[in-house]
Amino acid sequence: MSEHEVLIVGGGPTGLMLAGELALAGVDAAIVERRSSQYLAGARAGGLHARTIEVLDQRGIAERFISAGQVAQVAGFAATRLDISDFPTRHPYGLGLWQNHIERLLAAWVEELAVTVYRGEEVTGLAQDDSGVDLHLADGRIRRGNYVVGCDGGRSLVRKAAGIDFPGWDPTTSALIAEVEMTGKPEFGVHQNAFGIHSFGRREYEIVDGKVVYPDTGPVGVMVTEEHVGPATEPKLADLKTALKAACGTDYGAHSPIWISRFTDMTRQAAAYRAGRVLLAGDAAHVHAPDGGQGLNLGVQDAVNLGWKLGLVVKGRAPETLLDTYHAERHPVAARVLRNTMAQTALRRPDPRIKAAGEVISELLAMEEPRKRFAGMQSGLDVHYSLGEGHALLGRRIPDVDLSTQDGPLTVYSLLHDARPLLLNLGVPGAFDTVPRPDWLKLVDARYNGSWELPVLGEIPAPSAVLIRPDGHVAWVGNGTESGLGDATARWFGTAGERGFGPHGDQRHQ
Repeated sequence: MSEHEVLIVGGGPTGLMLAGELALAGVDAAIVERRSSQYLAGARAGGLHARTIEVLDQRGIAERFISAGQVAQVAGFAATRLDISDFPTRHPYGLGLWQNHIERLLAAWVEELAVTVYRGEEVTGLAQDDSGVDLHLADGRIRRGNYVVGCDGGRSLVRKAAGIDFPGWDPTTSALIAEVEMTGKPEFGVHQNAFGIHSFGRREYEIVDGKVVYPDTGPVGVMVTEEHVGPATEPKLADLKTALKAACGTDYGAHSPIWISRFTDMTRQAAAYRAGRVLLAGDAAHVHAPDGGQGLNLGVQDAVNLGWKLGLVVKGRAPETLLDTYHAERHPVAARVLRNTMAQTALRRPDPRIKAAGEVISELLAMEEPRKRFAGMQSGLDVHYSLGEGHALLGRRIPDVDLSTQDGPLTVYSLLHDARPLLLNLGVPGAFDTVPRPDWLKLVDARYNGSWELPVLGEIPAPSAVLIRPDGHVAWVGNGTESGLGDATARWFGTAGERGFGPHGDQRHQ
């Protein structure tokens, strides 16, 4: 007998987000994390893109992150910043916020949802059968779940144990990142010379008039390109000092490291995101260079796509084939990120011809249409799942428009806080009252008289009704009739007559 319906291996941002999604779906999920606490050595990822902020807004927790971070224009391609302040979203910006703070805030949310977290437990293997998966721990114990999701990073033990191939490209360059004390005073900011790219700063900072302002004291954050691709072993202070001397001519008296790590441009993607009862999300499913700051955001959005689907399957409300749509939808999104990070890595090579190519790219991105196209991609706001032909909204994120209802003014995203699917009727009130639907599908009658606009695409025709998935993507668009609604509802959310949705009962808004 299984201890939990789902075991999540890894308590980083992806695992935490998935745990929250499953809890909202009423699933008994638990995180198995090898760290003894949520403490994260080092800053790691440094921010959130607009679509990730929207995803957090869909769960009612975005303000926790916004108040802790620095609002800024963070989208960019290679050396070109891409301003999205004119994009049609409630959050036309990114957020400067280190990963340790992101994890802290997600962990607090997960704790509120009463998710079980097993800390200090290292997974060494797994075995699955027709009814579940056994996780083998380093201390000899076994934990069992009906399903297991590997959110355990690029070197994922879960992926390897499940026999999932990880094809791609080996690294061609590497860099060291660290926080150290320095007796010297490097020039803060990002620099490029014939050797490569390097940068200096401090973990704490403020953004004033679009510029980063650092305090005068404290450890220095360093990124320095290595002369040769470094080994897979953990780097030491001596490695950092050697790399600094080669790139900058001095090591700036670096000493007393708080942490040191290495990243590369290795680019790989899991051949399948699912093997039976084992699934992958985040870096376990895809690794790439950090250019554009897309990795953490990609993982969080993986979790939001997977969570509700796995919840419906675990609860017996949908067939296991629903899980195949997770790979079908998210694999192409990650493949596009792998492609654009490889391109950005190439553009930062210290070669005059590459520099010329980068300058040409920058000129193109200064033009309106290329800027919007690339900014939509980098921010995640243009993600489109292929759900067939039809209205421009189909398969895309629903805009967070302001609604008028008999319960008062509401936003679309406020109706998604409980992660339930939503049938939003924007036409004649009561038009869908007699339409068969499962009890966990909310029906809301509302009015919205403003224009409908999507990033990159621009203004689109107003829908008369929309069927919105818990991840905020549109599964059906009405044109004044019910045509196709029954098929879309059954495909994604089960059929009428089945009851219950986790901790929620039926819900009806006027």
